[in-house]
Amino acid sequence: MNRFRKLLFPLAIIYGWIVTARNYLYDKQWFGFKSVSYKKPIICVGNLSVGGTGKSPMIEFLVTLLENKHDLAVLSRGYGRKTSGYLEVQTHQLASQTGDEPMQFKQKFPSLLVAVCEDRKTGIERLLPKADVILLDDAFQHRKVMPGFSILLTAFDDLFFEDYFLPAGNLRESRKGAYRADVIVVTKCPDKVPYAKLQEIKFLLNLATHQKVYFSKIGYADTIFGLSESLPITYLKDKSFTLVTGIANPAPLVLFLNEQGFSFTHKKYADHHRFSASEISDATKRGVDNNHRERLHAFTSPFRKICALLFAYKNHYFKQTRSVF
Repeated sequence: MNRFRKLLFPLAIIYGWIVTARNYLYDKQWFGFKSVSYKKPIICVGNLSVGGTGKSPMIEFLVTLLENKHDLAVLSRGYGRKTSGYLEVQTHQLASQTGDEPMQFKQKFPSLLVAVCEDRKTGIERLLPKADVILLDDAFQHRKVMPGFSILLTAFDDLFFEDYFLPAGNLRESRKGAYRADVIVVTKCPDKVPYAKLQEIKFLLNLATHQKVYFSKIGYADTIFGLSESLPITYLKDKSFTLVTGIANPAPLVLFLNEQGFSFTHKKYADHHRFSASEISDATKRGVDNNHRERLHAFTSPFRKICALLFAYKNHYFKQTRSVF
């Protein structure tokens, strides 16, 4: 916790009281704080903290496991969209209409039923006639719904049991909220972690008898993806390029590229950043700038969120843009 955030600790205490009281009322089902359960499988993926823990890659992983076995649907809030209410995502829509992550899911899995709705209960009830399994993206705090199975994510370098309530820390709710999870996944682990460290984390998670813990790491593709073609990542060797990110935590990607010995500058934007016309033009410009550095619009899996953000403005700004490769 940095010095400024320490000054916000009194506000964190007040916030903690509010969210703890809310969860207590939902646990007891008192005063209209009711949770609805469903006969069909509802799988929730979420976290206790703000920021990137890998929810989108986890949703995509579950889709690859289930899409050929079930009539599957993904339901998201649609963060940052300009629309409201229930909406089924179509490939021709803009991310400004659907939210960037739902658009990413639809672009990657065109036959997948993807919907957005602020009220997950309403969204689920609209999807039930069309799907026999529903994945809830980032709905761990949406207590109106009682999922049949909950997956809680926490990043290796930002474990929830070492965090504090907002705004002093990044916790959306108490650490005790982890008891609602069936599985806890520690994401973004380094390639090599001592067994003793894994056992220490497992001990500090203080798992309930019904819970299991898994550890995962980021795996990068050997391909870079452009608007019109894909190239092997070795294409970047001996080239100077600009990396553009619009995700919560680009540090693992930056570390990976540095470990490959690539030469690049990094233009970092906030998560869910809404790109302006000039920013998109700058990001897609090919040639040599004042420092004689080649500019390349390149993205390495699984960090495709920025592609969806750029796609949102394709109809407006990309009509005259030539291939980025």
